[in-house]
Amino acid sequence: MKLKIALVAALTVLVPSMAMAGGDAEHGKKVFKKCKACHYADKEKNKVGPYLKGVVGRKAASVEGFKYSDAMKAKGAEGLVWNEENLDKYLTKPKKFVPKNKMSFGGLKKEKDRADVIEYLKSMK
Repeated sequence: MKLKIALVAALTVLVPSMAMAGGDAEHGKKVFKKCKACHYADKEKNKVGPYLKGVVGRKAASVEGFKYSDAMKAKGAEGLVWNEENLDKYLTKPKKFVPKNKMSFGGLKKEKDRADVIEYLKSMK
């Protein structure tokens, strides 16, 4: 019985991170169409939002020339880096992850869509 409990506990921790690994960049490119009105992923040019080319591994609020909200600047000053885990949390509910940020997008509800968008963004270096 203790082994079952330990196994369930381990899977509870591992399964979400396993779901993040190996997203589908092609599907992510399609899902990213929801983001294209405000962001470029394929070039270093700002729109309403900052460009997302090279965002994975980048410090929050660090794109030169973009006017970030005070909330996002504070996250950057705290050392927030856009890794897969943080991007997943942000894309789930942006206003919950960074309260008072300027992004009006409500988020991506489907875990697979988030994983695929992150994989797509990883491919845009």
